[in-house]
Amino acid sequence: MLPDIKTAIPGPRSLELADQLRRYESRNVTYLDDSWPVFWERAEGCNVWDADGNRFLDFTSAFGVAGLGHRNLEIVSALHAQSDQLLHGMGDVHPTALKGQLCEELSKITYGRWKAGEAKVVLSNSGFESIETALKTARLATGKPGVLAFSNGYHGLGYGSLLGTDLPKFHGPFDDQLADITTRLPYGEIPEHFPASASIGAVLVEPIQGRGGKVVPPPGFLAGLRSWCDANGALLIFDEIYTGFHRSGKLFACEWDGVVPDLICLGKALSGGFPISACVGKSSVMDAWPTSTGEALHTSTFLGHPVGCAMALKSLEILQRQETIELVAWTSDLLNQKLITLSSRSQKIRGLRGRGLMRGVELTENAGPLLGELLKNGLLFLADGPEGNILSLTPPFSISETEMDFAMDVISEVLS
Repeated sequence: MLPDIKTAIPGPRSLELADQLRRYESRNVTYLDDSWPVFWERAEGCNVWDADGNRFLDFTSAFGVAGLGHRNLEIVSALHAQSDQLLHGMGDVHPTALKGQLCEELSKITYGRWKAGEAKVVLSNSGFESIETALKTARLATGKPGVLAFSNGYHGLGYGSLLGTDLPKFHGPFDDQLADITTRLPYGEIPEHFPASASIGAVLVEPIQGRGGKVVPPPGFLAGLRSWCDANGALLIFDEIYTGFHRSGKLFACEWDGVVPDLICLGKALSGGFPISACVGKSSVMDAWPTSTGEALHTSTFLGHPVGCAMALKSLEILQRQETIELVAWTSDLLNQKLITLSSRSQKIRGLRGRGLMRGVELTENAGPLLGELLKNGLLFLADGPEGNILSLTPPFSISETEMDFAMDVISEVLS
């Protein structure tokens, strides 16, 4: 047991806060039972403390946001400096200089790095909004409304992003409000000609599936999609909201296959903790949007928020440092070794999935009950996959070997 890892949960404060949510929050939002959730109060590095003082190791990076660690001091410093100067701007009317700086930096680290020319950017608040921006861009650029998406894909829960999401529990209740414009294929299948081909303007895909179960595509899949889009006049959209910024072991997961998309959607780890996302695309594609005449076709109140931009710029600076790249490589290799050893210790483990620090342990049973047991032992985990049997590991890059060993021992014990 690591020092200070406590298991006295749920504590009295967490129970009190859960009662408050039951009374005042929509019952569909937060899952509540006798032992779930704990209420976060503070966090640092790989550690989280709840409202009752219990300490946990975070193997979720808070949905993949905190790759650089919770409350990264450099990012927090950028937040403080900007909030002391200006807390809010008017992003599409009277913006701050930070918005242009962030757009330029996003162009440099994507299409600039890929030697594919300059890019242009639409900033948003959450990941699903960047997906909807990409789908709108494809409609304007190609003149075609159809969307090609893939089985078990997850692209967010807004009405536009639900066109791509293929988890029935999310889109099922709203199918009769969604346009019938999506064609779905098995993930990993390269499309041939099919009846709707001529109407497809957007091919939306995760280079590695996240919520779908940490699924790495077969060799040639992304390249095949690139060729199909080129031949059929469609735009290739990579959803790298989850996989972006070293999560898969490379800055962007598409770099494993050397395939350049027309549009890339980014979020989560972009700022290290502030709600900000981006749709980045080739300038020739993004110029399908008309020049603003004083009223933007696609905007929002908090677009290009100065605090979010300041945090994102600092985050991108840190992410490109050689020491960060080396840390990701070291931690990824070590985690892989630990998981191989873990899989040999339990017959309830069918296999391992994923890449880098985006890994999944495939179990013979639903992982839901396991999450509660891990929580009681001071570990924060999530489950993925259509059957919920994939134990997800997306820790901060700085997770230590001692912390990994602790987690592997607890998982092994709970599984046995």
